[in-house]
Amino acid sequence: MSLKYLIINCDDFGQSPPMNRAIIHLLEERRVSSATIMAPAPGFEEAAEWCARKGRDNVGLHLALTSEFDAVRWRSVTGHPSLHDESGHMPRTVEEFELRADAAAVVRELDAQYEKAARAGIRLSHADNHMGSLYGTATGRSFIPQALRLCAKRNLPFRLFRKVYPGDPLLSDIPGVERAAAKASALAGIMGVAIPDYLLSHPFHMREGETYDQFKREMIGKLYVLPEGISETYIHPAIEDARMLEQVPHWRKRVWEYQLMLDDDFSFALKDAGVMLTDYSYVREHGGRSRIGSAFRLARELMRN
Repeated sequence: MSLKYLIINCDDFGQSPPMNRAIIHLLEERRVSSATIMAPAPGFEEAAEWCARKGRDNVGLHLALTSEFDAVRWRSVTGHPSLHDESGHMPRTVEEFELRADAAAVVRELDAQYEKAARAGIRLSHADNHMGSLYGTATGRSFIPQALRLCAKRNLPFRLFRKVYPGDPLLSDIPGVERAAAKASALAGIMGVAIPDYLLSHPFHMREGETYDQFKREMIGKLYVLPEGISETYIHPAIEDARMLEQVPHWRKRVWEYQLMLDDDFSFALKDAGVMLTDYSYVREHGGRSRIGSAFRLARELMRN
């Protein structure tokens, strides 16, 4: 049996109808592992109705504290003023969120987003975070403990990672990321929250001169060097849409991600590379760690200079 397990998660489910149609198609065709839904976003009701009607058990919660695109913006579920900018929407950037947000309001908002999804009839499989706003990457103000508390209370796995895959285009360039991952993963173990081993990222934006074939080769190449253990990568698939192509930066990259999941070359490469596509039910079963061992690991990290 393969020891290389991969979760392909569709972020931003509920963002807009063009994204909903792409994600629903990929889930129905079993081309991806899972999706995570955004409770505050304008397309939430459409996505949630489909999840409840189909009885899906592989849709998680995409905790959203930011609203980055002028063409598609949203307010918080709770309406707390510290969670909004001058326009009355959630902040455009992670930095603005970290600087503005009241900690107690963040906790209430996370709970409210969970409850909204649960009331809609979604059997949530896990949780993750839109734009990494809870990770403290902009100013160092992290809300990871609060997110883990929600997951521990609701018995949800969470998108974190134990190790940084060498050469990851986003994570490996963050100063101190390995120590931060070690502390966060140890805290998850103490709280009984299951997590993957690795998080594989790729650039959200289209690079100058980039083509679909180049993008496809890079993504397929990663399958052949996938580390052993449980890895997750995330995509933001969307269908062609004239308004979104004009008004949302790098929408074309989202269309490419949708196209890639339907590409027979990608499906062949998964099998050829010995990669087992899995979902967060596997993380729930195999992604936990001893609470006592995790406590020792956290203490060791905290005592390091």
